[in-house]
Parts: sequence; C-alpha cells; structure tokens
Amino acid sequence: MSSRQLPTICLLASRETAPSVLFGLYDVLSGAGSAFDEVVSGEAGTPVLDVRIVAATRAPFRCIWDVLVEPACAIDDVAQADAAVVCDMYVPVTESPRNRYPAETRWIRRMYEKGAIVSSVCSGSLVLADSGLLDGMETASHWAYRDMFREHFPQVTLREQDVLTISGKDSRIVTAGGVASWQDLALYLIARLCGQRHAIEAAKVHLLSPHEEGQLPYAVMGSRPQKADAIIRDCQVWIAANYTCTNPVSQMVERSGLNPRTFARRFIAATGYPPMEYVHSLRIEEAKQFLETEDLSVDEVGHQVGYEDPAYFHRLFKRKVGLTPARHRRKFAGIGASGLHRATLMSDSHVRRTRFDEVSTIERR
Repeated sequence: MSSRQLPTICLLASRETAPSVLFGLYDVLSGAGSAFDEVVSGEAGTPVLDVRIVAATRAPFRCIWDVLVEPACAIDDVAQADAAVVCDMYVPVTESPRNRYPAETRWIRRMYEKGAIVSSVCSGSLVLADSGLLDGMETASHWAYRDMFREHFPQVTLREQDVLTISGKDSRIVTAGGVASWQDLALYLIARLCGQRHAIEAAKVHLLSPHEEGQLPYAVMGSRPQKADAIIRDCQVWIAANYTCTNPVSQMVERSGLNPRTFARRFIAATGYPPMEYVHSLRIEEAKQFLETEDLSVDEVGHQVGYEDPAYFHRLFKRKVGLTPARHRRKFAGIGASGLHRATLMSDSHVRRTRFDEVSTIERR
C-alpha cells in the first residue's frame, strides 16, 4: 500500500507547541500498524497512517523548550487531509486568545469544509474556538482555560470534566482536554480511521490507558481574583482567608454592602460561580491538599475545611472531584514516592500554605 493511499493526519504545530504533544502524537500515530508486530515478532508490520507535521511555513523552528521542529510542509501546501490536529498552542491565562493564529485558523476551517476530522489538544481548542468552528458546540480543553472560554468564547460550552468531546456535523470535531490527553486522542483517531484492533495494539505497545476518570480529579480552582468588579474582588480576597467560617455568603454580603440578590448576580457575573459554590470550591481545593500531603482521616479533613457533617463532605467532594476523598488520596499522595516511606513525604507538611492564603496575603499588602 503506497503512502498516498493511507489516511493522512496533519499535526499543526507552532512555536507555542509542547514537544511532548507534537512528537508523542507523531510517534504513536506513525507506529500504528507496524510497531506492535515489530515488538511481538521482530518484524515490523505495515503502517496504516500517513502522519505529517505541518506549520504556517515549511521553515524549521524551535517550539517550547527550544526543541527543533522541521515541518514536512506548509499549511498552504496541504489541499486536503483525513484529519487535522491542532496541537497545543500555549496561551497564558492572563492574555487574550483571539487572533493569535490567523493563517492557521483559516487553514483549519478549510480542512473542515473539505471533510476532514478536525481535532485539538489542550490549548489547541482555543484556536478552534477562534476559528468559529466551535460556535454553539461543546468542547474539551485544559481545565485552566475555564475563565478564558467564559470571557472570550461565551458561545462555546466548555466541558471541564471531559478528556475527549466529540461535536459537529458527522462528529468531525474532536477536542481533547489537558496536555496528556493527546494519548486518548491518538487512540481515538487510530480506531476511527484504521479500526479498533490497531488502537488496542498501539495502547499495548506504548502502555497507554484512557483517562477514564475524566479531568475533574486533576483540575485545580484558579486563585487569581478577577479585576472587573472591585467589591466582588474584595470579597474574593476575604473569603480566601476565611472560607471555614460559618455563614460565609451572609458575611460576604454584609461586607459588600449590597443586597443579597444584587450580590449574587454580581458575584456570578464576576467569577462564574454562585457564591456558595465558590466557597465549596475553595474548601474542596484545601481538602485535596490535606489529603495529598497529610495523614489526617477523611472526616478530620472535612472538619478542617469547614464541614461538620462527614457524609455531606463525602458527597460534595465526589461531585466536585469525580473521586471519593479516599480514592483521591490513593491517586495522588504517592506520586513520585516510590521507595520512600510515607512519613518522609509528611515531614515538611508543617510549612504547607494554601494558594488561597498566599493570594489573600499578597492582596492585603
């Protein structure tokens, strides 16, 4: 089978692309159909995909971490493809994602209009959103871009919990969440274009496993107070240091000098959260840190962050994190600790400070 007969996947890269995403995708997709046979029998099989790295121009460039990228071709040289993947294109959460890649957004729309499956990884979904392809659609992206989507692309529904979201006509828009979700996308594209057997073999060769728990266990609430509403900002700073207090919303309302309905409306407009949900999110973030770094029981952790009812804390934690507190502890507390006694990890816990305490301290200066 000649390479021209193979399904073609173009990986769109830029200077803001992480090499782990670009070359991880290239490695796994290029090895589909051949790598499994080679490791099992010693004889390489036949590739089933034609994978090409493309960019705005064909000129070599260095992406994030100064890693050299040599595109196979420029985007204007690609008339058609079976799939086009927008690799992550990092955008700081403090900057606008609009109009950063005009040539690339035009190209990605052209590929979609000609029938390609259009995909993205992590911040690549911001490029798709800027192209207009996601208008009225659902998308996955990195959890850190929640506020960015709400501010700049309100017509797009961000599914924070999803690792993969499939949208659009004929399910031809496939967006992946955080950076490591390129693995889920790679297996999906192999299965869709070449069959499930090839996807299973690729998973076995590369030890890939779908992120079945979604993104919620990994997501962290942003700690950067908004700037648009000074009264709500003051309440954000105050609650960051006082989230365990009783009747937190009533105290914020009193502090704001607003009536409760006006306060709630302005709080949602400024933060994207109803006031009590914001407090719950702060408390759960603190609870996660306790579970990850300290030996307190789960019920003690709930009490430390402001919950007197253990059953309520368990239910709320599972709803917000996607895992029970005990499973969250098992998933994260031992990361990087192979061969180490757990007590070693806990020895520095007395110096622990929450990100929210740090924010409130800085804001008060």
